[in-house]
Amino acid sequence: MLNLQFHNQSQSIRTLSPLPNPFLHGNGPAFRPAQLRPSFKKAPKIGVGFSPSINSIKAIFNLTAEKSTKVKAVITVKPIVSDPLAVEKLIGTLVLELVSAELDPETGKEKPTIKSRAHRSLFTDDDGNLKYKTEFDVPSNFGEVGAILVEADQLTETFLKDIALDGLRNGPVNIACDSWIQPKIVDKQKRIFFTNKSYLPSQTPNGLARLRAEELNNLQGDGQGERKIHERIYDYDVYNDLGMPDSILKSDLVRPVLGGKEHPYPRRCRTGHPKSSKELNKQLYFINVDPASESWSLSVYVPRDEAFSLLKTAQFSATGVYSALHAVIPFVESILRIGKDKGFPSLEAIDKLFNEGVELPPEIEKLPSWLKILPNFFKSIANTGKDILRFETPETLKRDKLFWLRDEEFGRETLAGLNPYGISLVADWPLKSTLDPETYGPTESAITKELIEKEIGGSMTVEEAIKQKKLFIIDYHDALLPYVEKVRQIKDTTLYGSRTVFFLNPDGTLRPLAIELTRPPMDGKPQWKQVFTPSTGNSTESWLWRLAKAHVLAHDSGYHQLISHWLRTHCCVEPYVIATNRRLSAMHPINRLLKPHFRYTMEINALARKVLINADGIFETNFFPGKYCMEFSSVIYDKHWRFDNEGLPKDLIRRGIAVEDPKAPHGLKLNIEDYPYANDGLDLWDALKQWVTNYVNHYYPDPSLVESDEELQAWWTEIRTVGHAEKKDEPWWPVLKTPQDLIEIITTIAWVASGHHAAVNFGQYLYGGYFPNRPTVARTNLPNEDQTKEEWKSFLEKPEAALLRCFPAQFQALTVMLVIDLLSTHSPDEEYLGKEMEPAWGDDPVIKAAFEEFNLKMQELERIIDDRNSNENLKNRTGAAIVPYELLKPFSEPGATGKGVPYSISI
Repeated sequence: MLNLQFHNQSQSIRTLSPLPNPFLHGNGPAFRPAQLRPSFKKAPKIGVGFSPSINSIKAIFNLTAEKSTKVKAVITVKPIVSDPLAVEKLIGTLVLELVSAELDPETGKEKPTIKSRAHRSLFTDDDGNLKYKTEFDVPSNFGEVGAILVEADQLTETFLKDIALDGLRNGPVNIACDSWIQPKIVDKQKRIFFTNKSYLPSQTPNGLARLRAEELNNLQGDGQGERKIHERIYDYDVYNDLGMPDSILKSDLVRPVLGGKEHPYPRRCRTGHPKSSKELNKQLYFINVDPASESWSLSVYVPRDEAFSLLKTAQFSATGVYSALHAVIPFVESILRIGKDKGFPSLEAIDKLFNEGVELPPEIEKLPSWLKILPNFFKSIANTGKDILRFETPETLKRDKLFWLRDEEFGRETLAGLNPYGISLVADWPLKSTLDPETYGPTESAITKELIEKEIGGSMTVEEAIKQKKLFIIDYHDALLPYVEKVRQIKDTTLYGSRTVFFLNPDGTLRPLAIELTRPPMDGKPQWKQVFTPSTGNSTESWLWRLAKAHVLAHDSGYHQLISHWLRTHCCVEPYVIATNRRLSAMHPINRLLKPHFRYTMEINALARKVLINADGIFETNFFPGKYCMEFSSVIYDKHWRFDNEGLPKDLIRRGIAVEDPKAPHGLKLNIEDYPYANDGLDLWDALKQWVTNYVNHYYPDPSLVESDEELQAWWTEIRTVGHAEKKDEPWWPVLKTPQDLIEIITTIAWVASGHHAAVNFGQYLYGGYFPNRPTVARTNLPNEDQTKEEWKSFLEKPEAALLRCFPAQFQALTVMLVIDLLSTHSPDEEYLGKEMEPAWGDDPVIKAAFEEFNLKMQELERIIDDRNSNENLKNRTGAAIVPYELLKPFSEPGATGKGVPYSISI
């Protein structure tokens, strides 16, 4: 059947295909789709003077054939492991509509879409992906394909990986989707996927302008109602879901809302959970709860495309991580079968965790499924059939069983350990507190000039040491002192304000000189402070030094986990993720540049709010300062966080570790030349910044394009004024007017998500797996702080027992060891910085070349780090029993490897 329509102006000829036949299904599509809907406007009447000849009819057919192109589409869908019937449920079809990037030149309106229905192929590709196929008849005047609309006529959600179009006049078109498609019965909106070609807002093809705005609007929502699991809404809220204010089992689970004038904090993704019952809390516990607090919920919403992979290649799913973290505490309770406050009886008992293990009780008939994530922990006892929990020996312990006792290692790990952000230059003397002396006591430090000069052997004065930049400090005094009295009210927990001073040796290593511990006036007692120093001959002083060091390490462990790790990476990055999705179109080049840096971050943060940072969660029960953990992080955010100092060079300058020097490598002169984190990090930063520079300059060749980019300006404004609302008026926020401004901002965000996070996360088991090296809490006071004669005598007789009582309890130690191994593990589907190219990058020759250069630099950095780790002159990286510093090596295999820099905060 042929329907011809003649237009009196353009004389274009359009065909109307037969109606679809639902019974046709073979190698091709179920029906041949129509090109365009027929028009009946101004059709001339056939009458006198019009007699088409056979030749004219043939010409019509030839013209029709020339103006129509057969385009094949292949859609890749990933099967879902979590649902064994998912593949069988995918019995429906996908309806696709091609969208022209151009407006109709005659009407000035969008051209009609070209629609076709895709059916599933019987075969899968080598990766087990499903393939859907269809064909389109595309007329020559359709123009360039700019987007595809997708609907799912199926029973279950579908993970759409990509769409490939072949046969177009301008060559193949690829569309990277990586998104969940909901069945039409769940979501009636057609999904919009733009091609891999990136456009600034001012450059948007006119046929796509409406869809660009519509897709952004779809992601923003209206801020109302409770979010559903299938939705893709990005919106902001305060941290009002950390407590369990409606709990009828425990009354001590109310937590302050973080975000607002009283407790400044970055924003998280809004879930819309119901608010807590204020009246119920008054009746049950006679307490007032912030009316903004949400009721606790097992479910946790994240926009659907932010969720962990549930695909065949990903063994490390959100369900597995959540199950593991949620089950750790009851599991440890069941295998220990002792009180939570019972400590280890001896150092040998700690060693048994690694060489003998803990036998699992008989009531645990089979290991829970979540333990499969941590297979190295579980061994079978030969000839008995019993299972034991045996921890993998960290490489640090394998090389030296006494590494945790050595002061040299204490100094080395401040530069090449898990928290390289704690050390700062001593620039002023004497050391003083800025806290109110009426509340916290005298401000002067007990670390005196004479004491320091004695410890450095009289080789120089303090003034000379400061001038030569030889004195460094880890200073938690003012941060911790306001919490001492509150924390000491928590059972089996204590706290001091602390300062630790180091001396930079000629060989580039740090030597600890003194530790000062301070207790403020409390319980009717005056301020107490004492300085402890390494002793070369006095046994009592040596053990007091070890106890003081255990307290400082507990402080550093908590500060690392709450500030260097959670706050500065996970927490502060989430507003960037939200703003990017709300304000930058999917076709915006900066959205595509940042996308890999945000993979899985919102999901892992949401899980953290349920099992890690929540009331009575893993952090509160195992790290100082207990139930004040998140409140403490809010205080540090308020006083110290600045976006402009989050990039590596500015952070090093802020801490006095480096000074600007145009003649030096990276434009910085390090005051500690052998600083493994800084050495490797600056190489990584420079390579990352060059990649960002090449990318930004390609899309913004004219500097005025940055300031005129309304999406970009809205993005940066929203990050500052909504995502970090309490800091919106700070003068230190960078302006965004030029490509150079944008390069610095993007590099900072990308660095925090990649290099910074890798440095503080993936060495957790390496350095903290043997917990005496990094205890997470101190449980007892120093024996010389207001102790009785009997307690002092007990310390003198059994100092090792005093140290063991100070260490975390067995329950705390095992819980943390399991958790940090999980959090140190690279998943099998990890994406490493500079390793794999994003599809949109590869489709642009300039960006492809820039990325290939970046990839080569990452490979070169691998070799540079290996060379540094074999350089015997670098004492913080090499030497007898020294573990090489590899945390910033870009690539890694799966597992807890102690190396590898993923693009994003994905665990």
